[in-house]
Amino acid sequence: MSGRAVGEPARDPGPPAGEPAPVVVGVGASRGVAVSEVVELIEAALAAAGCADRPVRALATVTAKSSEPGLIGAARRLGVPLRAFPATALAAVRVPDPSAATAAAVGTPSVAEAAALLAAGPGAQLIAGKRKSVPRGGPARATCALAGPAVTDNGALTAGREGAPAGSSPAADIVMPSPNPPRRGPDRRTAVIGDKAPEREPTGTKETQ
Repeated sequence: MSGRAVGEPARDPGPPAGEPAPVVVGVGASRGVAVSEVVELIEAALAAAGCADRPVRALATVTAKSSEPGLIGAARRLGVPLRAFPATALAAVRVPDPSAATAAAVGTPSVAEAAALLAAGPGAQLIAGKRKSVPRGGPARATCALAGPAVTDNGALTAGREGAPAGSSPAADIVMPSPNPPRRGPDRRTAVIGDKAPEREPTGTKETQ
């Protein structure tokens, strides 16, 4: 019988022994960002934070950017869901790098950092703050931040949430993995209602619209 008190939320036992804890990537984007720019940014951020061996659980962004082809394509390429949060939910999260310009554009002073924290769930802590892409021959069109669960000495995830208000925030899975999931992690192929099955892009097809 469990010793958990009535009404107390179940505690995530954390990753299996010997397995690295998962990472959630919060992403922000300008219109027309290329899939390759988003993926290269995420890979660079993971490497810089020493998290290249940790599995990515999901990408997360603000609802206003959830239909951006570059973000949808990046989620499909990485084989993870893209989660979207309302601007009001993101605006309630305390972050180290808020932006007045972002607040004016999408209604929240943080997209990447706040989305990463909310999507990472109970015990979330920032692993790496907002980082901009460095495309060749053009302005940066993507940002990302990394968050992961806080883990106790016995490997269980803690119950708090850094920067986020108590209680769950509404979010929706926008994209699920493509037929070519990454090597690490479960093969989750369940499609979201209304989401068309991904099609293989012909060679040379542009990634932006």
